[in-house]
Amino acid sequence: MKALTIILFLLVAAVASIARAQQNATGENVQVRAGIRHDAFDALLKKYVNEQGLVEYNGWKENAADLSALDEYLKQFAPAASPAASGNERAASLVNAYNGFVLQWILKNYPTESIWQLKNSFKAKRNAVGGGMYSLNDIENGALRPAIGWRAHAVLVCAARSCPPLQRAAYTAENFAEQNAGAFRAWLARDDLNRFLPGQKRVEISSIFKWFSGDFDQVGGVAKVLGMYAPENVRAFAGSGEYETRYLSYNWGLNDQGAHGRHYSKANLIFDFLK
Repeated sequence: MKALTIILFLLVAAVASIARAQQNATGENVQVRAGIRHDAFDALLKKYVNEQGLVEYNGWKENAADLSALDEYLKQFAPAASPAASGNERAASLVNAYNGFVLQWILKNYPTESIWQLKNSFKAKRNAVGGGMYSLNDIENGALRPAIGWRAHAVLVCAARSCPPLQRAAYTAENFAEQNAGAFRAWLARDDLNRFLPGQKRVEISSIFKWFSGDFDQVGGVAKVLGMYAPENVRAFAGSGEYETRYLSYNWGLNDQGAHGRHYSKANLIFDFLK
């Protein structure tokens, strides 16, 4: 019994360490050139991502032409940022870059059960953007969170089953605000990812809202965001803040349409995080 207690304590401590790592990650600012075209990425998302935001990695991996299409799309980000994109164009391009680099990384290493099984997925400066080499953390925490704050958290997808669903369209400068709002609505409508229980005066929401609560505070707090984007029939309740808040355990299993990632456990995560 004592040994089991110690193991459980170590598991809880390791999970807390992972959460702190997500919350406190930093990165370099990243600039991206203007004029990047996202049509090819849009076509690939429509082909390989389903309505649940899961990816057909196996089929994509076996299609050499589509692997090459993703690589060629991402090569657009490599040149120096001259002229540099700004505003919604910069935001849309960097979101697409982040999601595209994640997909490329998984495809290069597929099959895998989780992005955490792969070495330095978030910290390694392996992605060519704006004339430099940057990590996923750089793009998220050094560029996008400082630029668009809380709005980043519905659109960045790091290949986990508990991530906001990967949308089946590339983000564009012209439609970024509308697409961003749509991504929030799609995320909050998924009762496996966020639950609103007026009868029990409780919400059970993604741990992302806890990890990055400071970002949501910038717009008035988590409840305000829930009240903006939760399903219409619970929107007033979600926005009231008059309920108990619980945070759902984060499933880092791969967002695969196939079997990979479905049985990825907390124990697997802790082992991969510590190795």
